[in-house]
Amino acid sequence: MRVVIQRVNTARVEVDNEIVGSIGKGMLIFLGVGSTDSYELADKYIEKILKLRIFADENGKTNLSLRDVDGELLVISQFTLYADCRRGNRPDFIGAASAQMANDIYEYFLRKVKEKLGAVQAGRFGADMKVYLENDGPFTIVLDENLFASGK
Repeated sequence: MRVVIQRVNTARVEVDNEIVGSIGKGMLIFLGVGSTDSYELADKYIEKILKLRIFADENGKTNLSLRDVDGELLVISQFTLYADCRRGNRPDFIGAASAQMANDIYEYFLRKVKEKLGAVQAGRFGADMKVYLENDGPFTIVLDENLFASGK
């Protein structure tokens, strides 16, 4: 699994000029599902994301989580996070999950994070989406398959 997290003041996603998801202060998440990913791994990512302390406290230190600031979450499926550009100039996506598997894990991710957080919006899986955001910072974090490799 590969996740790009952007701390945002606002973000929205449109499909065919229609807003399908919109949030205020919170996190915009781009979620890529790999061919070896699982529901159990998705659970680990959800816990990590919800506990990340990337919001400023009263002293300006990044000590607060999404829950601490009553933040919202916008989740966008993005298989291109699995682009492999090591050979040639045209990326291949051999490491990405099949569309069915990716959609299943994406929907599972959304369902579970909604149970834990509530304030969750989403893009539309497989659609041509336009994503708009006002990045706060900018503050961007990338989580990938190395996140749990050492057992942390």
